[in-house]
Parts: sequence; structure tokens; C-alpha cells
Amino acid sequence: LAAAAAAALAGAGRGRETKGRRSQKLLARAVMDQVEFVSMCKDSDPSDSARRKFEKICAEAQERICRAIEELDGKAKFNREKYDRGEKPGGGIACVLTGGDVFEKAGVNLSVVYGEMPQEALAAANERGADRIGLKLEPGQKVPFFACGLSSVMHPKNPHCPTMHFNYRYFETEFGVWWFGGGTDITPAYLDEEDMKHFHGTYKNVCDKFDSAWYPKFKEMADKYFYIPHRGETRGLGGIFFDDFNTESAERHMDFSSQCLAAVTEAYVPIIRKHKDDDFTQQQKDWQQMRRGRYVEFNLVYDRGTIFGLKMLSSGVGRLESILMSLPENARWQYNHQPVMGTEEEKIMQCFKKARDWV
Repeated sequence: LAAAAAAALAGAGRGRETKGRRSQKLLARAVMDQVEFVSMCKDSDPSDSARRKFEKICAEAQERICRAIEELDGKAKFNREKYDRGEKPGGGIACVLTGGDVFEKAGVNLSVVYGEMPQEALAAANERGADRIGLKLEPGQKVPFFACGLSSVMHPKNPHCPTMHFNYRYFETEFGVWWFGGGTDITPAYLDEEDMKHFHGTYKNVCDKFDSAWYPKFKEMADKYFYIPHRGETRGLGGIFFDDFNTESAERHMDFSSQCLAAVTEAYVPIIRKHKDDDFTQQQKDWQQMRRGRYVEFNLVYDRGTIFGLKMLSSGVGRLESILMSLPENARWQYNHQPVMGTEEEKIMQCFKKARDWV
């Protein structure tokens, strides 16, 4: 397969691209698509286990989303880096794009982790904290666990294009307790109400396939979770967020997470395509970077995933570059900046101060 792909690419790369050579490129891509994904789960994990199934869902979504973003950007490609954890099982695939025509930075990271969580890491991993496993832990006792997740952040260049983040994860402890968590949220610097209706409406449609109560519940959870207490405002304009979720069968939860991942490009790409060529001023770029500063503040101070990852570094299974992948390349902190009343900046600031319904 690899030889056939290489031959096709070599033929396509010489001289003027003809119809035949374009076909060879497509063939090469199709051949490479057939290469089977190599699982990072332990050999002892059954093929029909939730661990392997969720890993496969995340791996397929990672490849699909990266291709869509590369096509949208038109210039930059993701650098795909597969890594292991030394002598420990698990590993990951970090896909990072920089210097694009549309995106300043975009990352999509797949992670498979086996380890032992310190109790403070368990407290950061879910809403209920260390009592989540249903056992009384002795002081200093660690919790053996498995975790798999796909996380992403997209930071566009144009201030009229919003940042987007998603994370979908599965946790399982050796004590037989499991749960799902995740969500997708959007962080614009400027308000376009039609964009917000489209983004939120896409995820409402996914939620409604499972339970009509899920969207309003998860939308409220997102508004609360992505709140920056020391600023008295939200990071962005929300989306959906859920955690410690195991009220249904594992299969149903997995299906829900799979459909949420499938909706990422439907919810986000049309918005970027609509605004990527919008004109903007330096003042608007400065405002975008000030909002990126808020993004950094939330991620480093409050985000559970970041806190969990940093607390796991001492155990040898954390990976700093992946943990901090979500941070933008550029951000701005301007002393005591207050948006002028009646401006577009002040208009969206009101939305950050008080959550509202979009659909």
C-alpha cells in the first residue's frame, strides 16, 4: 500500500498536472486511507471493549476534521506527530497546523492514557471529585485508570472568525466506574447572531435525537463551566458541555459523543468560510487578541483538562506540549481596557456578561 501510494504521488508531482495525474493523486490518497489505524490500547483490551471502540471513534474523527480544516485553509497542513509514553502503555497523535492562510493555529490531539491518578487529579477530572469512584480512598492512595479523548482548538487569523474548541473523552477506573465527558463551544470576538443560531442549532439537533432535555441542560452547563470568575464574564458564547455522564448505556453515550464529533465541521466550517475574507482593522485585531488573553486565563486557571494534565505530569503519563496545545500563538493584555459604549466590542461584551439563548 505504501509503495503504491508513493508511486502515485511521485507520478503526480512531475510537470503540469493533467487529469490523469490528478486521478493518481486521488488514488494515492485512497490507498493511504486503507492503511489500518494501529490501536494504542493494551493488547489485553478486548476488541469489543469500550476502550477500543471509543479510541477508534476519536481516531476517525481526528482524521476527518483535520482534512476538512486543511481544505478550508487552503495553504497549511497539519503536522501529524505520533508519540508513545516510553515504557508505559498508551500514546497519542498530535496534529498541529500553524501559519495558514485562514488559521493562525489549529490543533487536534488524540490521547490514550493508562496510569494512576493522584486524588487531586481525580478531583480535577470530573465534577464530583475524588468520591466519584464510590470508594473511600486512603490518604495518598492513587486510582488506576484508563482515559481516551480527542481535543481540539482552532484559532483563526481574521477577528470576525471565532475560535472553536471541542473535547470528547471516556474515563474508566480499575474499580469498575466509567463516565463520558466533553462538548463543543465557540468563542467569537464579534457577534453575528446568525452564526450563533447556526452553531447552537447544530448541536441542539444532535442532542434532540437522544433527549430533548439534553441541549438546554448541556447549554447551561457550558455557560457555567466556561465562566471566568475573576473577570465576571464567560470565555465565549458557549455551546454544549457535559461531564461525569453515565446515566445511559455505554453504547448510547458513545453514539452521542460520536455524533457530536461528526457535527464539528457542520457547526463550524460554514461560519469560517463566511468570514475568512472579511475586512478588518488593526483595532479589531487588537480586540481579538484581548479576547484571546481571556482564553489563556480560563485555560490556565480553571480548565479541568489543563489542570488534570498538569497534575499528571509527575506520574510520567502527561505530555506538556499536548496539554498546552490549546493556547493561541498571540494574545494581548491591555491595561484596564473598557469597550466604548455602543460599539460592536461593547455589544458582544454584554453577551459575555450575561448568557442568552440562541435557539
